[in-house]
Amino acid sequence: MIAAIAAALLLATGVARPNIVVVLADDQGWGDLGINGNPAARTPRLDNLARQGARFDRFFVQPVCAPTRAEFLTGRWHPRGGVYGVSTGAERLDLDERTIADTLSSAGYATGCFGKWHNGSQYPYHPLGRGFGEYYGYTSGHWGDYFSPPLDHNGRLVRGRGFLTDDITTRAMGFIGDSARAKKPFFCFLALNTPHSPMQVPDPYWNRFKDADLPPASPPHADLMHARAALAMGENIDDNMGRLLDKLAELKIERDTIVAYFSDNGPNGARFNGGMRGIKGTTDEGGTRSPLFIRWPGRIPPGAVLKPIAGAVDLPPTLAGLAGVVPDASRPLDGINLAPWVLGGNAPAPDRILFAHWGGRTSARSQTRRLDAQGRLYDMENDPGQKTDIAEREPAIRKRLADAVAQWRSTVLAETPLVDNRPFPVGHKELPRAFLPARDGVPHGGIRRSAPAPNCSYFTRWTKPSDRMTWSVGVANAGRFEAIVHYACPKADTGSEITLSLGGARWKGMVSEAHDPPARGAENDRVPRKGESLVKDFKPMSLGEAFLPAGMGTLELTSPRVGGGQVAEIRAVELVMKP
Repeated sequence: MIAAIAAALLLATGVARPNIVVVLADDQGWGDLGINGNPAARTPRLDNLARQGARFDRFFVQPVCAPTRAEFLTGRWHPRGGVYGVSTGAERLDLDERTIADTLSSAGYATGCFGKWHNGSQYPYHPLGRGFGEYYGYTSGHWGDYFSPPLDHNGRLVRGRGFLTDDITTRAMGFIGDSARAKKPFFCFLALNTPHSPMQVPDPYWNRFKDADLPPASPPHADLMHARAALAMGENIDDNMGRLLDKLAELKIERDTIVAYFSDNGPNGARFNGGMRGIKGTTDEGGTRSPLFIRWPGRIPPGAVLKPIAGAVDLPPTLAGLAGVVPDASRPLDGINLAPWVLGGNAPAPDRILFAHWGGRTSARSQTRRLDAQGRLYDMENDPGQKTDIAEREPAIRKRLADAVAQWRSTVLAETPLVDNRPFPVGHKELPRAFLPARDGVPHGGIRRSAPAPNCSYFTRWTKPSDRMTWSVGVANAGRFEAIVHYACPKADTGSEITLSLGGARWKGMVSEAHDPPARGAENDRVPRKGESLVKDFKPMSLGEAFLPAGMGTLELTSPRVGGGQVAEIRAVELVMKP
């Protein structure tokens, strides 16, 4: 019904399909924006975007990155799609899930994703297998350096240009321009990398914030410089949003384009957040509340503050509804179409419950109440800091929410298997290069990761023949595969033999050429990093070709003879299916 209404609206206004731009910030809290009361924030373009369209007063996402992204892509709770973590394969969105990009691509849209993906790396988990026709960015949960880093462009390794947030925004603007000139409606997903750590930002932004006075935080600032860096990164985001919005105006398509902006979780540190309890990683209000601004000039009334609670799961049916596209009905959606409120209607708020889940903890949010993960009940209209438990005063409401959590955990949460048996896929003809990074592998023996967080790590301390690293892989199509190892090794340690095996296939080589680049990234940090690995420019070394049959197996990298104090540091193994 809503899709039909939206389609009629489009025909009446002479627009066949609106363009759609969705911008997703990474670790930006609700309180990091000026329009939400932070006097230190420098976000005039975002604040103005909010005033030019509709903004939701209480919009909720998940406590961490990958689950929110899965819900935005599918309109379904993230456990339904197999997303239960943020690295080592747990972030992957099941291949039988249909994304908003699939839906819009089927309706004739050009589709592009730029920035942080974080729902799987190898095709068909890769964006090019999830409905996007263009991709430029990185597929892991975080990156180790934001200045000209190694990136993925349509499945190939490339070097970024300049500060990453600027770079991906420029790429998105190029895609928008190309689509507009081709007179084809487009869906552009700009997945920003900031203000996620490492806390890096160009000098002009940092210089304006490094000594700034900040409003009180709740809890109090654990790291004042971290909070300042986050706001400096927020000003850079704002400038890039300005560039993007100006591009729409320059192309004379701003009135034909829906622009939505939100974040993937609460702030990644203690800083101003409207007095709410919780930060990133918590299932409380402060860890899950996000801004949501939606602008469509001439269609969405400006200045509206929408009161019904909403969540990331609502965006796919809402965007499809506004575009007059019927969403895929093969799997039931958990989200609802918000178009009646976004388009200026005054329908009553639906009686619904939204759920937040992370680390075994689940909370439930109704229109006015939150049941936290410990079973305490709060009046969120009068107690946003969740200070007074009213469970004894409102036992019926507490029971209703507790029962809803129990049912959600016994049904939705149960859809995520206790053991993840999904292999990392290789051998797809649509994208024949399968990049298997260290984060998806398992170290054995004395081998260690270069940092506690696996996302952009590499394997190091490979010193003995008994050491090995393995990847669980699934070969989709039989054929000949070239094996490429991305390595670093100082001259004194060259001479090691290496063997890569999968079933009966063997590739062999020798680390004969020194490649010893410095670890970089820390020189750009505004505050010391706590978990992200530094990065290196690893060298690709071909081990030749071997035949692989279709099927599952364990890819194993070993060294029968160590030439020096170590074999090599390993960033990834790449299996390339030959024509």
